Amino acid sequence: MARKPIGESNGGSAEDGPAPVLDLEARLTEDHHQSLVLWLRMLSCTVRVESEIRSRLRADFGITLPRFDLMAQLERHPEGLRMGELSQRMMVTGGNVTGITDQLEEEKLVVREPAPEDRRAFVVRLTPSGRKAFAKMAAVHEQWIVELFSTLPAASKDTLIELLSQLKQGLNDQLPNERRSKG
Repeated sequence: MARKPIGESNGGSAEDGPAPVLDLEARLTEDHHQSLVLWLRMLSCTVRVESEIRSRLRADFGITLPRFDLMAQLERHPEGLRMGELSQRMMVTGGNVTGITDQLEEEKLVVREPAPEDRRAFVVRLTPSGRKAFAKMAAVHEQWIVELFSTLPAASKDTLIELLSQLKQGLNDQLPNERRSKG
């Protein structure tokens, strides 16, 4: 007997429901370990949400997700952040942060200044126009997230948050310090 892929119906008729979405889970079968199925299900959802947010940010605001993310970090730190701190928080290379900062600086959304305690380092802050632009984008972004998660009742969201918190804590407990996620 052939191994049935996860999420596929038996007969493929209209009565079986909608056709399966071909994504990261498409290669799984019922024989795969439950943990692998869970991992790919979480990853598939994350990729689909992130792809939609990327598309909407580009269409509605002409901005990329990395630029939005950098501005979000700076919004949380009005005093500014060093380039190295931005790199760590965003989990990207210093070169990536430099490129993103250059673009945002060109648009006068951020300003880069020498760090007061170390003139070799730079601190990046949102400009007043950057703060205003980000506030507008963040409000719309939040509504998009609410919309994308609207199919889940509040109690299910609470349960997922709790379960993912348990998973995150378990990962933090089992992974060596140097490999732990900062998220």
